[in-house]
Amino acid sequence: MLPEERKLDLLKNLAASSPYSAPQDSRQILPSVVQLLKKYMPRRKTGEETNFTYVECLLYTFHHLASKAPNATNSLCCYKIVTGQPSDRLGEDFSEYYKDLTERMTHVEELARATTKKLTQGMAEHNKAMAAAKTDEAKDNKTQKQNTTTGLRTCNNILAMTQPLHSKSPSFIGDKRINLSWKEATKPSVPSTATAAGGKRPASTTNGPSNAGAKKGRGAGGLQNQLVNRALEGLSLGGRSGMRGRGRGWGGRGRGRGNW
Repeated sequence: MLPEERKLDLLKNLAASSPYSAPQDSRQILPSVVQLLKKYMPRRKTGEETNFTYVECLLYTFHHLASKAPNATNSLCCYKIVTGQPSDRLGEDFSEYYKDLTERMTHVEELARATTKKLTQGMAEHNKAMAAAKTDEAKDNKTQKQNTTTGLRTCNNILAMTQPLHSKSPSFIGDKRINLSWKEATKPSVPSTATAAGGKRPASTTNGPSNAGAKKGRGAGGLQNQLVNRALEGLSLGGRSGMRGRGRGWGGRGRGRGNW
């Protein structure tokens, strides 16, 4: 069984690399991602804490993989995406899967909204505390404010990604509209004079890690998919860490308090 920190690292890396996956790889990994979504988005109160960061990673991964192999979701979620291929499986009844998915998403949306409200209210208190605090206290409050900001981004991302999935023929988010909560917002790069004149482009994050991830995605094969699926199966053995929310309904308890 993977340690807690390794589980979170795995999901973050999976989310970050999912935009570069090939269609066939996406089709093979999607079932494992859907199973994990079911684990971390329970339909009703379970008495266990909810891990928002896990849900954000999995929803982000689901959207990007599904955008590469959209009709694979027909048999997994009872969507009605028509490509004209036998793999559409439109003649089969998967309606129970759609009901199950929408119930789980409704619960996570309720808890995310409740947590967002609590965090927003707390921001004003943090600002007042920072203004009145001494140096050491100010540092602690600054860290708390950063955690609160990340929490708000996580909840907002979850709400943005679940909304289109309520449709029977959803449009999957396969572009850069969603910026993962733990990442800095990307700024558009300004081409240098040398680049504009046809000179050599300087090294940057645009032609560094991103392209490396793209190459890894393009080179993924059957063995790599088996390893990914095996790692994802390890996540289903239990344990939750990272950003957690407690509230009514979806997998929580108490009064919507967020834990970080």
